[in-house]
Amino acid sequence: MFKIYSRAFSFLLFLLFFVKVGAQQTVVLDKNTAEYIFKSKEIVKLEDPTGKLSFDSISSKAYQHKFTPNIDYYPKNYHRSSTYWYRVKVRFKDDFEKSSVIEFFDQVTDYIDVYFPDENGKYVHARSGADLSFKERLYRHKNFEFLIKNLKKGEYYYYFKVKSKDRVNVIIVFRTIERFIQYGLTEYLTYGLFYGMIFIFSFHNLLMYLAVRRSQYLYYILYILSVGLYEVSIDGIAFQYLWPQHPVWNEYAYGIALFCISSFALIFTKKLLHVKQKAPIFSKLINVVLVLRLVFFLVCILYNPDWFKYKFIEFVPLSIGFVTGIYILWRKKYRPARFFVVGYSFLFLGFIIKVVHILGYARHIPGALGFYSLSFGFLLEMVFLSFAIGDQVRILKKKKENAQKQIIKQMQLNAEMKDNLNRELEAKVEERTIEVKQQAVALQKQNETIEQQNAELLVKNDLLLQQAEEISRMNVLLENDNINLKTSIEKVTDARVNATELDFDEFSLKYPDKEACYKFLSELKWNGGYTCLKCSHTNYCNGKTPYNRRCTKCAYEESVLHHTIFENNRIPINKAFYLVYLMYSSKGTISSHKLSEKLGIRQSTCWAYASKVKKVMDERKKDLRGVGKSGWAKLVLDKKA
Repeated sequence: MFKIYSRAFSFLLFLLFFVKVGAQQTVVLDKNTAEYIFKSKEIVKLEDPTGKLSFDSISSKAYQHKFTPNIDYYPKNYHRSSTYWYRVKVRFKDDFEKSSVIEFFDQVTDYIDVYFPDENGKYVHARSGADLSFKERLYRHKNFEFLIKNLKKGEYYYYFKVKSKDRVNVIIVFRTIERFIQYGLTEYLTYGLFYGMIFIFSFHNLLMYLAVRRSQYLYYILYILSVGLYEVSIDGIAFQYLWPQHPVWNEYAYGIALFCISSFALIFTKKLLHVKQKAPIFSKLINVVLVLRLVFFLVCILYNPDWFKYKFIEFVPLSIGFVTGIYILWRKKYRPARFFVVGYSFLFLGFIIKVVHILGYARHIPGALGFYSLSFGFLLEMVFLSFAIGDQVRILKKKKENAQKQIIKQMQLNAEMKDNLNRELEAKVEERTIEVKQQAVALQKQNETIEQQNAELLVKNDLLLQQAEEISRMNVLLENDNINLKTSIEKVTDARVNATELDFDEFSLKYPDKEACYKFLSELKWNGGYTCLKCSHTNYCNGKTPYNRRCTKCAYEESVLHHTIFENNRIPINKAFYLVYLMYSSKGTISSHKLSEKLGIRQSTCWAYASKVKKVMDERKKDLRGVGKSGWAKLVLDKKA
């Protein structure tokens, strides 16, 4: 009786073993199969928490029933401290004449051990993984490939041992060598186009930065380069070409890239959308997020690099930037924000698709779209962010054109005022000339009368001589009046120049270029004669630079700017003249922002130079008292000279 029960129990175990093994679906491949992706119940798994099970153990009959069907579309290592064994069953309907490989997609898998049966029925072991140097791979490719040793007709079990500290999708693909080469070439061509676009975007915005010196272009370039670094790190391209002998760098590269992406994206958002002025609350929130992101990055670098795998935290800075763009577009009606929002929408969509793909719902999404969704999102975002920058440039250009129109209109008004003043002066001159002519005619008649009476009034000759002298004196006075009249015209013109604050274009009529400015300084500086600063010699010749003077005795050359307020000047001399003129005209009350707007120079530079002029004005307050607006030139020479 015991033997009967024993046999029945053995039969049940055998039946259970048969059911378990038979539950695995067999993948049938023929000679026309170029590619096949294993999925769902075609893969069975065995979790080894200790990581000590050997291939001989798990391939024995005792462990065959312990393999369980895969519940996901693609298997995952849910417990990253465990080692996972996977098994697939393949039946070749025909003898394969073409060489084939088994390929794994996820490039962050630390170790993959494969066991393939050869023609003698024995299993051949091969190993690859992200923690091994790149040269140890079968092919110099970013994915993991293993050459199948036996492609004869029949059924075979393939075993795969996977160990990774990151959660990975175990995507197992069968490919012929021809299909692998075709796929690899297409994939690397796509990568070349993608990274080429990143390079083009970066180079274009670098040229824009060098042209306009707006910091937003610089931060956009750094953001794009960070995206490129992240993509090459995730795709395995960086490991293949940049650090093939240092696999440990893979643990840091994508984390550093993600930190740079978050940081430069938020800073670029602040600069592009003028968040500090348009949304101060969001500006403070962005600053807080930047600080927290930096703290998390430092903790990962210095304490535990494994925390870099928590990529979901990038959702926070991504959301902050997205919401900021929506707020500024909706509440502030800032037009460039519309392209910004569209670009971030594509990035959000790519992020969501990537999450769905990682969670194992890839069967509902086309393979290429699911795997490269984030790359597509980055690419579309870069395109629309470029549109946003271009839209901002167009708006600034339009504002500049409107400002130029206002300047032209003001210049026309000034010209009309000048013409009216000239016409008034001409009318007064003509009126005075008519009076002089009338007086001359009267004098002429008087002379004729005197001549007619001369013969009759010889006795009164002395009186007539006196009258003639009086007439001569009157002519001298009239001539002096004419001279004074011309002088008055010039004084009126200078008075107008000194009485009104001229714009830069009008001021440039008198000091149009560096030569005119240097000439003025030369006449002003050496008005009392030249004396060499080194040997006190008084003879000189022209220096190398126009209006410099070189001593003919010791050859010391003195610059025309030496001992003037313009010495060591770093802005154009005619703009420096105009700045001194504006400071003097406004008695030092004009702001650095107004100076920057009038001169087209950075506000910090205007502030520094205006402070220097204001200090000189304060020191010479007594000398400038009562000299009028023409006294701005007294600020030029250094009193120590």
